[in-house]
Amino acid sequence: MGKKTIYGQTRSKIYMRPLIITIDGPAGAGKTTVSRALAKRLGYRYIDTGALYRAVAFEVKSAGLDPCDETELESLCRHLKLKYEIDGSSMRLLSNNLDITGQIRSQEIAMLASEVSAKLTVRKYLFKLQRDLGKEGGVVFEGRDMGTVVFPDADMKFFMDASHKIRALRRYRELESKTLKQLDEIENDIRRRDENDKTRSLAPLKPAEDAVIINSTCLSVENVVDLMLTYVRRRFSLNFL
Repeated sequence: MGKKTIYGQTRSKIYMRPLIITIDGPAGAGKTTVSRALAKRLGYRYIDTGALYRAVAFEVKSAGLDPCDETELESLCRHLKLKYEIDGSSMRLLSNNLDITGQIRSQEIAMLASEVSAKLTVRKYLFKLQRDLGKEGGVVFEGRDMGTVVFPDADMKFFMDASHKIRALRRYRELESKTLKQLDEIENDIRRRDENDKTRSLAPLKPAEDAVIINSTCLSVENVVDLMLTYVRRRFSLNFL
């Protein structure tokens, strides 16, 4: 499937270019599944930016570093090379040429990722990487500050949310074979991570002012994707999506 494009205009000339779409929101809101499905419908690349923070957290844990030590984090980031590679229909995340895709999905790494994401050194390193990934457009970026910080000029911004109980249930089902935690423990983890993400001074989790807010508590993945495509059609007067 070829990339869908939009018509844009700058002063005197009209041009066509692929979209940059951002989908932000808290853990368990359904961002990953929806972002992948939306990217597939559009023929776009899908970038899970949360995985990049998890990768840094994974490397911090592996090296036994203090996640609060900016000097150690700066040294780590200076020698860290993260990249995505396409493997069939999926994207694999490599850290210094090692595939860590399956090693960054634990709840422990998720909580550590929330901690390191509040550090300026880490954010500066990943900011440039994320901007580079979006240079050519045709990308759906999933994250927590894509529409507010990294791509404030994105063509279309969404913010997904859902109730704490539904989000905890989704995460429990995702981690069921990998964790001994009970559902209420995961819900408490989610509430704690929300508090960390929303109250941090650097790039707190919040919707962009021009983002479309979608509550997925009672919606299926197909419902959400269809709704997003409807907003894209309306904003850009498109009839081919």
